[in-house]
Amino acid sequence: MKTWKKNLVAAAVLVTVCAGIYVNWLYTEAQTTADLADTLDGEKILSQDMLVMSDDGGLLETNGTTVNDYFAAVRLSRQEARDSAVGLLQEAMAYDTNTDSAATNQQLETLVQTALCEAQIESLIIAKGYTDCVAYISDKGISVAVATPEGGLVDADIAVIADIVMTQSDYTMEDIYVVEVQ
Repeated sequence: MKTWKKNLVAAAVLVTVCAGIYVNWLYTEAQTTADLADTLDGEKILSQDMLVMSDDGGLLETNGTTVNDYFAAVRLSRQEARDSAVGLLQEAMAYDTNTDSAATNQQLETLVQTALCEAQIESLIIAKGYTDCVAYISDKGISVAVATPEGGLVDADIAVIADIVMTQSDYTMEDIYVVEVQ
């Protein structure tokens, strides 16, 4: 008698779960998925334009897209230079067994910290409402190239950018160079 009651309870639970799944399926099928163009501005939807690399390493224009993007070119060249430096340091660490590799490890750590600091500064400047920027840290200081906003960069813009740089790095106002890119 006990097994009969257990089987009846299990069957009732199974039927209830199946009914819930069926009702859920009916409910979601009745709702239509909203079109992406209806929910976003037309400007925010990516177009079908493409950029194509030419044989000499430059960018070509395709489908009316402006390809003279200063910021993308600077980021690409900076990343290539870093990748090359990291590769050389890793080779030096692999082949140099006679000397202490602490100096090489320190150089590698410095490269990584510099890249992270630049990325943080760029992200924060863009978050403040500027269209685009690129930061480059060197021994002499930090250069920040910013896309020119309407009306150009004013003293308040320079102060905001300098504040971001000083909070994210150890540089002082004298070490910060802000460049407008038009």
